[in-house]
Amino acid sequence: MNEHDELPNVVMPHPPHRNLLRGQKALVTGANSGIGKSVAMFLAQEGADVVVNYVYGDAAAHEVVDEIKAKGGHAIAIKADVSKEDEVQAMFSQMIADFGTVDILVNNAGLQKDAPIDEMTLEQWNTVINVNLTGQFLCAREAIREFKRRGVVSEISCAAGKIISMSSVHEVIPWAGHVNYAASKGGVMLMTKSIAQEVAPYRIRVNSVCPGAIRTPINQSAWETPQAYDDLMRLIPYKRIGEPDDIGRAVVWLASDDADYINGISLFIDGGMTLYPGFATGG
Repeated sequence: MNEHDELPNVVMPHPPHRNLLRGQKALVTGANSGIGKSVAMFLAQEGADVVVNYVYGDAAAHEVVDEIKAKGGHAIAIKADVSKEDEVQAMFSQMIADFGTVDILVNNAGLQKDAPIDEMTLEQWNTVINVNLTGQFLCAREAIREFKRRGVVSEISCAAGKIISMSSVHEVIPWAGHVNYAASKGGVMLMTKSIAQEVAPYRIRVNSVCPGAIRTPINQSAWETPQAYDDLMRLIPYKRIGEPDDIGRAVVWLASDDADYINGISLFIDGGMTLYPGFATGG
């Protein structure tokens, strides 16, 4: 097969459930669509009770909860803007009241407000930084307070708590026209590693997942037409777009005791986008 041959559609296998997260309580921010929804579904399939956080789209959030329940899981939806301190604290209070504690935080909520740098407004800058970076800080802080209060419960997990930050390939790849987004993800990278370093003695693990191009509504223009998809493939050596389930599986693994000695990493899930494929034929 040469590079111009049509590649077959990829059907992602669903591995057997191992109940890796039985008895654990998970919070996924921005979980009513896209990557967040897939993460919530996979966590629930592995035995975790899940809080589906959202800020817009009540119906979609409750649909995720209903899907989890239909498959035998347990979930609730909590509306909260992660960039607002009082709403984050209220969300954690409600979760702890309903579930008893939190074992896993997936800091997934994020957005884009794109503009050329000389046209970008302060509102566009602040909105992206406040949700993508400050929101992760606020949620991580509340989770760590609970992790430290409760400590390790060995029959549940050998760690006191796990945080998975949703970063991006753009924590290392510059992105013209998206300066606020790239800056937020660069901040997530060092925030994640710094928190990991600080709280490791408490047996709290903090890692990040860095998706490349994933088939979600936020980047629909990059894959919805054959021409757009072909253009996208120039950036991906593996020659397929990522699916939300690619991220969901990785998050489950990072949250499980199978990954207990992994702390402070950036796990790139990008089909090789960070291999700089433009250099495949010479620099």
